[in-house]
Amino acid sequence: MKTVNHNGRHTRVAAMCLLLLVLAPPPAWSAMLFVSNERGNTVTVLDSNTLKTIKTIPTGQRPRGIVAGPHGKWVYVCVGDSNRIDVIDVSKLAVTRHLPSGADPELLAVGNNGNRVYIANEDNAQVTVLNAETGKLLAEIPVGSEPEGMRVSPNNQITVATSEGSSLVHFIDNKTLKLVASVLVGTRPRVVTFTPDGRYVWASSEVGGTVSVIDASTHQVVQTIGFAIPGMRAEFIQPVGITMSKDGSEAFIALGPANHVAVVNTKTYKVSDYIIVGQRPWHMALSPDGSKLYSVNGFTNDVTVVDVKSLKPEVSVHVGRLPWGIAVVP
Repeated sequence: MKTVNHNGRHTRVAAMCLLLLVLAPPPAWSAMLFVSNERGNTVTVLDSNTLKTIKTIPTGQRPRGIVAGPHGKWVYVCVGDSNRIDVIDVSKLAVTRHLPSGADPELLAVGNNGNRVYIANEDNAQVTVLNAETGKLLAEIPVGSEPEGMRVSPNNQITVATSEGSSLVHFIDNKTLKLVASVLVGTRPRVVTFTPDGRYVWASSEVGGTVSVIDASTHQVVQTIGFAIPGMRAEFIQPVGITMSKDGSEAFIALGPANHVAVVNTKTYKVSDYIIVGQRPWHMALSPDGSKLYSVNGFTNDVTVVDVKSLKPEVSVHVGRLPWGIAVVP
């Protein structure tokens, strides 16, 4: 009678399964993408792996600027025509509270410790600073006309804001909540961002068609970057959104009606590539691992996913009506 060693076979099968698990590629870094839809009065939530819609969240009227808090618990949405900030609880995927923003909030920034919200009030020519938890008013800081872009420095000491109507970039001391400098840039500045080391501020000028690089310490413009796409009329090239690569070596600039994203080397300030995306790319964001760039395209109502390594667009996925901004939560 033949004896079968079941224990040995089971051991071999278990060992093979373990080997397959070791050799298998790691799972993709999953995140949720929150896209504000200006005309839909909604925020579309996408799964970054499947690019399927998880949920469509109703908001107030005309949601635009959208930012995730540093701890991934809250997403803050400027609802301009409702004159407030809608706060989305990420665990519930619903608006659970509101903050009193002041008139016509357009873009906002959240302090790196999550305690403060800095809001651009387009109609009031001011920046409103609130306690992010209670909504308590901390300051109303006068700036130039039509403020829009907002960004907090990596060390949490400075907040920068743009004034579209005044062609200025403003520097605010976060300790005193006072304006300390204003820098003249190209016509109609829209978005500002810091380099990862905090040394420079990049500001896009939509009508001027340029990006200004400002020394954050001296408040001097050290470089002005222009753009030229073969066959494209200059007036269609309107820089708006700016997103830095994970290592800070490249900057991605959304060029609005030009339907392209420019790739700029942050050392040489030279444009290395132009990536075609959907119509009127406005704002962008990176995946948590920095491997994907998400471009929000207002006139095609979609988000284009770009592979950062190859600089190639991979797919576009439909969201809501006139998508405007994007926030990524791991």
